[in-house]
Amino acid sequence: MIPERSSHRELMGLALAEARAALATGDVPIGALILGPDGNVLATGRNEREAHGDPTAHAEVIAIRAAADALRASGNDDGWRLEDCTLVVTLEPCAMCAGAIVLSRIPKVIFGAWDEKAGAVGSVFDILREPRLNHWVEVYPGVREEECAKLLTDFFRAKR
Repeated sequence: MIPERSSHRELMGLALAEARAALATGDVPIGALILGPDGNVLATGRNEREAHGDPTAHAEVIAIRAAADALRASGNDDGWRLEDCTLVVTLEPCAMCAGAIVLSRIPKVIFGAWDEKAGAVGSVFDILREPRLNHWVEVYPGVREEECAKLLTDFFRAKR
């Protein structure tokens, strides 16, 4: 069961809670969650680049890895294929994360704020809907956009 549009705002609230948790480690406040095939939260992630010194520790990648682990632990031999899952993330995914979304076969992405500098879901690139790739993704942008953007703006303003 993939959630209907009316629940997108509620789901983004869960992703925002993950984003706020990233502040404890000085990471950029981006949060993500993956809903499993049953519509329940399967995995969560938040930026952990600063926490682990890992440039690939973006919220989406953390959540994708955790979701694949959870599916495998439940006996799904194709756990890396997140074919019936939904990703919710507070910021438009970058090129690395968009590639991971395509390769993990996630069919639906809901995101909050646009990323005019590095976004790969319509701002700078549109990897998730690139017709030459083997998998395309349904995208719902701008969910609680102002709230997601403000969290990031406040974070970077405090850094300056």
